[in-house]
Amino acid sequence: MAKKIHIKKGDEVMVIAGASKGKKGKVLEVIVDKDRAIVENANLVSKHTKPNAANPQGGIIKKEASIHISNLMVIDPKTKQPSRIGRRLNDLGKLVRFAKKSGEELK
Repeated sequence: MAKKIHIKKGDEVMVIAGASKGKKGKVLEVIVDKDRAIVENANLVSKHTKPNAANPQGGIIKKEASIHISNLMVIDPKTKQPSRIGRRLNDLGKLVRFAKKSGEELK
């Protein structure tokens, strides 16, 4: 059976634990098999790179590393606060995600 993950690519999330706690950002990628996600401007690590075509200078670049999804909460589109996520059938009979704080449906 497929895993049910409460976040999707493009969601606005807040980091609730770890070194980047309190930071908000957009989910750039979800790694389903490892239960991790990459969030913009959160969990930045320094990566040493050799000079190459894309980066002729080389050196140290800052890059986002993955965060476990248990450390992320989706931001409610109505209240702009972190909220838990539920699933329910909408008027068309389609299963949709909604923010439990306001009842607002997530896209």
